[in-house]
Amino acid sequence: MSRFVRASKYRHVFGQTGKKEYAIENVKLTNSAWDTNIISASGQYISVNWNASGGGAFAILPLPSPFQSITGFPTKLPDTIPLARSHTAAVLDTDWSPHNDSIVASGGEDGKVMIWKVESSHFEGWGQEGWVPQDFDPVLRIDGSPRKIGQVLFHPTASNVLASASGEYTVKLWDLANPEDPRAVLSGHGDIVQSMAFNPTGNLLVTTCRDRKLRLFDPRAGGEAVRIADGHSGIKGSRVTWMGDLDKIATTGFSKMSDRQVGIWETGNLDNVKTISLDQSAGVVMPFWTDNNILFLAGKGDGNIRYYEYESDSLFALDEHKSSEPQRGMCFLPRRALNVTDCEIARAYKVHGSSIEPIAFIVPRKADSFQSDIFPPAASIEPSLNASEFFNGKVASLNLISLADGSPISGPRPGAVPSAVPPTPVSASVPYPSPNAPSRSFSGSMASPAAVPPPSVISFSEPSPATPVTQKSWSPSPASVPSPMEVKTPSRSLSSDNKNELETQNARLESELREAREKIRNLEIQVETIRANARKAAQTLLDG
Repeated sequence: MSRFVRASKYRHVFGQTGKKEYAIENVKLTNSAWDTNIISASGQYISVNWNASGGGAFAILPLPSPFQSITGFPTKLPDTIPLARSHTAAVLDTDWSPHNDSIVASGGEDGKVMIWKVESSHFEGWGQEGWVPQDFDPVLRIDGSPRKIGQVLFHPTASNVLASASGEYTVKLWDLANPEDPRAVLSGHGDIVQSMAFNPTGNLLVTTCRDRKLRLFDPRAGGEAVRIADGHSGIKGSRVTWMGDLDKIATTGFSKMSDRQVGIWETGNLDNVKTISLDQSAGVVMPFWTDNNILFLAGKGDGNIRYYEYESDSLFALDEHKSSEPQRGMCFLPRRALNVTDCEIARAYKVHGSSIEPIAFIVPRKADSFQSDIFPPAASIEPSLNASEFFNGKVASLNLISLADGSPISGPRPGAVPSAVPPTPVSASVPYPSPNAPSRSFSGSMASPAAVPPPSVISFSEPSPATPVTQKSWSPSPASVPSPMEVKTPSRSLSSDNKNELETQNARLESELREAREKIRNLEIQVETIRANARKAAQTLLDG
């Protein structure tokens, strides 16, 4: 064994569970056996699939913190609480909009997709004498499929774009401002879609399927996958997540011998980079990626959460958070809502028994200033595109903010692969229906052409960008300000200027090279899409 320890600023990260009074008790979890995370979180609220009679329902609750209790909200929920009840069968999945902390989508066994708008007034007077629970009403209903809707997923950069996976073995993309028909239908799956994930710019979507295939789609082109590869060989559930800007994806699944595995894949040709066996437990492993290059793995039925640092095509085990309570589901908080004052680099919400428990993952440091080396820029709440721009072929990078003060950051994330098309700032207005207006209902089965008129604005404005939770303001320390005494001679100043100029030129050339490679990859995907469609058309002619 080597005597040397790999240097890493995350080597001592630990999971801190909040006190019992910070958790939410008396949670009545769904009895559905469908494999999803059960819980989802925005920067303000959480949604939990609920065990309710008379149809499907899920609960919407204020966001608990591992550092303090929720002000004015009971730790133990009343037996009767407001629920989102409009589904006629069990709710299978929920997802919060990355561009509005008050908007959540749901999919259920009834084949419906619904959009909900949360008002803070819903939580006034909870549990107090004379309080009467008022259920949530959807602002939009879509007939997504004649079969169940297993997953729903918002687009990372385009407002009003939602993907839904159904029992028809397809993934449909919807423009929520014009939901009469899906804008694209992704087909070719041989069985139920088990999970899906967008890349950071949202111009690629990857799925795992019960037929044990890994598929990469151009979500706007529709049709069949542009890349297909054999995934994990076991028959149990498989999950996928995109590894940020690294142009790689991580999957979890099972081997033929029922070993639980985690795999890393290149997105160019879907080549497997590395596969690691974890253990022989039976629960599906839920993967979560953070921009600290850390992959969290939480197994259903396990009490532990493993986490690995990714570097040089390898996963290095950091540690694991252990608990005696086995989790039924889990989600992670958007990074823009983290508590940077306590050096919290990630936060999980664990569902177990009848409780929801927040877990903060903390880098143990004693510092009064913002620790920029452990807090890379986070995705902003502001969208980069609207739905019309996205479906018409425009690509834009994520809008980023600094976690120091919530200020916007221009350009790609440091170390990221820039998009083939430079980001274009757009308006942050989101055309969701008003919660006070009657909800609309739509049905659709076939995709409409990509080029359609821009969506009509329905009514409510996007909230202002959320700023990270901080208790101390950060300013540069005196040591970070260059002293005039550092420049001793004109020759040294000239040498330093030359060095900075060379570094700037080198960074510019590297950025141009990454852009060129990204363009080449996008062109290859377009060619594969055209070929797949041509093969499909030829087969149709032969069959006719």
